Amino acid sequence: MSEAGSEDFDEEAGPYLGEYEGERNEQDERHGFGKAILPNKDRYEGYYEHGKRHGRGMYKFKNGSRYIGEYKESKKHGQGLFLYPDGSKYEGSWVDDQRHGYGVYHYINGDLYEGEWQSNVKHGQGTYTFTVPSAGDTSKNKENIPSQASKYVGTWVNGHCEGAGELIHTNHRYQGSFTSGVPSSKGKYLFDIGCEQHGEFTTVEQPREEVDESEDAMPLLIPTWRAGRITGLAMLADDAAMDETGTNVGAGDDAGATSGTAEEEKGAVDEEDAEAEVEGAPEEEHVDEEEEPDN
Repeated sequence: MSEAGSEDFDEEAGPYLGEYEGERNEQDERHGFGKAILPNKDRYEGYYEHGKRHGRGMYKFKNGSRYIGEYKESKKHGQGLFLYPDGSKYEGSWVDDQRHGYGVYHYINGDLYEGEWQSNVKHGQGTYTFTVPSAGDTSKNKENIPSQASKYVGTWVNGHCEGAGELIHTNHRYQGSFTSGVPSSKGKYLFDIGCEQHGEFTTVEQPREEVDESEDAMPLLIPTWRAGRITGLAMLADDAAMDETGTNVGAGDDAGATSGTAEEEKGAVDEEDAEAEVEGAPEEEHVDEEEEPDN
């Protein structure tokens, strides 16, 4: 990841201190509001306390990056907005100069992450929304795989999807466990037509392409869906159970018989529709989010 800029510079050290215009305390330290041009040509405008950036301020890096937010002892700490030179931006919580806590990251390709961070990486609960390509757009993500998911909602560990999560597509979604960014173990697809397919993701090894023969390259691990049984949606099944207790049930035995026949026919149609849609559904799921540059 690219380096967006560093503020690890003591403004009051060295033979050349840069330029400063602003308030000072009795010890002649920068204290209060001031403007500074640092020796490395970065610029800062905001508050100081005992010679350190402290409180609200704006820091402009010479490479085009910009931070607007809170400081504590010359480190980004609190709420702040960071504009990166590639056009991406982060707005949220900072701790000790790192993205930490809740924050929103806007990527240059239009992707969006909203959720928790720890030590500059996505960690905790979060939602990653993928850019929906326009008609005719054949662009691919950084793994050269067309992005099939429109949104991932779930758990993140050290920058990767890990644990329980959900991939939400246009007309169906997947619920299950994830390991290192890909689905793993048992899960299920839920379709808008009113049914769900249970199954399991297994990992299949695939050789890497265009690899130097002298290198001992590790194979790609591709998740493959093993389809299982098809059932009605759990919510619909709960509604049916309520009907059996006498709620919203048609009067008379003939009505009950007719309802049962209709349900059997609907179940058969739903299963056929589900099988047809599953054939068109992706065999493998990838959550390949864009990388964010270091601050």
